[in-house]
Amino acid sequence: MKDVAIYKDSATTNSLFSGRNLPSFVKDFLLRRFSQGSDVDMGGLSRFLTEMMPKGNIKRMLHEGQEVKLLTRFTVNIDLRKNICRFGIPEQGINESEGVIPMRLTSQHPELVDGEMWGIIKICLMPNDNGKTNHVEMVDFRPFKPFTDINIEFFQEARRHFTLEEWIDLMLSSMEYEPDAFKGMRQKLEFLTRLLIFVEPRLNMIELAPKSTGKSYVFNNISKYGWLGSGKITRAKMFYDLSKKQPGILMKHDFAVLDEVQTIEMSDPADLQGAFKSYLEQGKVSIADQNLTSECGMMLMGNIPLTENLKPRSPKYFDELPDVFRESALVERFHCFIEGWLLPRINTEMIYKGWTLNIEYFSEIMHLMRVQSSYGRLYDKLIEYDPSDMRDFTAIKRISTAYMKLLFPHWIEEKDVNQEEFDTYCLQPAIARRRIIIEQCQLIDPEYSVRMPQIHVKKPV
Repeated sequence: MKDVAIYKDSATTNSLFSGRNLPSFVKDFLLRRFSQGSDVDMGGLSRFLTEMMPKGNIKRMLHEGQEVKLLTRFTVNIDLRKNICRFGIPEQGINESEGVIPMRLTSQHPELVDGEMWGIIKICLMPNDNGKTNHVEMVDFRPFKPFTDINIEFFQEARRHFTLEEWIDLMLSSMEYEPDAFKGMRQKLEFLTRLLIFVEPRLNMIELAPKSTGKSYVFNNISKYGWLGSGKITRAKMFYDLSKKQPGILMKHDFAVLDEVQTIEMSDPADLQGAFKSYLEQGKVSIADQNLTSECGMMLMGNIPLTENLKPRSPKYFDELPDVFRESALVERFHCFIEGWLLPRINTEMIYKGWTLNIEYFSEIMHLMRVQSSYGRLYDKLIEYDPSDMRDFTAIKRISTAYMKLLFPHWIEEKDVNQEEFDTYCLQPAIARRRIIIEQCQLIDPEYSVRMPQIHVKKPV
């Protein structure tokens, strides 16, 4: 497998991509395309960016009759009532009511379905059938999927050649962070816990952290399979829009992150809370006559006030959440808590320079890991437990399994597993993160029982 490594130099990257808001997985794609070893063809890359990301007014260019080629993020919605596939380019002010994808392109590219994606598109202004109005038409499309032949076995085998600490440092550097800037293993693992939602389906998480700890950056830059948003949310936006007959965010992505959760505005909070309860519990929700299912995980992210000693001011962490998320019955449906106050504030000294794993390759691996069911079966073989609450058991299993996928992808069979490492880096962290959720539920509702399942690693026979 070639091209899985890349040389990162923040000075070069920042100068080349200055003024262009691109996620890391797109930058790595472009650097790989225009690099020979650690040498970047800066002229070639600069010309490509000028051609594919013109800084002029795109609407004016279309109005003047130009065909415009763009490397861009765009949204797709299939309008079943009018039998039209629509698209929008939010950054260019082109909304979905203006953009049309012709049937010949949707036939050639079945990936053009509801949701967000990146690609190279060519667009132009075309008249509508009535001859009085126009629409923006997509006349060509090249999907952004640089790695089409991912070999999961190659990745698993490669892990065998790294120590755990080397592997952790590799993942951090691929995310563009200098591993030595973190204070020990505890801080590194707390940071990497953010990636669990990338590899495990229907894992629901909460992170509260001070500002400038890189929360939004991780979820905005590493994977094209997730959604990060804030502002106003509705049941239609999150689950299903009855008026448009279109599925919502949780039906389209690997994970959905509500950022700056304290500032989230909600219409019909009671209805939204009920839908969240059903979905977080079962991955299913019913909206009118629509029965919807998804494997999308959900994460709440927000800030939390700290003392001078960098500890939460209040033991009631979830006082910082909106009222909708301060009900014990809903909070309990979240599996995992990240103590973001343990993380460092991001500064320029933390930016990595050197050879590391290509983040676009790593993001594709994490996407594929979601459907690797062998790790869950392996978990079942490794543990023994007393009868326990099903929610707690499910939460601990999902967190543990996600850690296995992330830290120990080479554990294929029971004989591959180091039981001490499994207990230290998978099972015990999962129990601890679930315990925080349960303890916070009791602080919300004093009648709530704090009970943790007794789960242990099986003793060798």
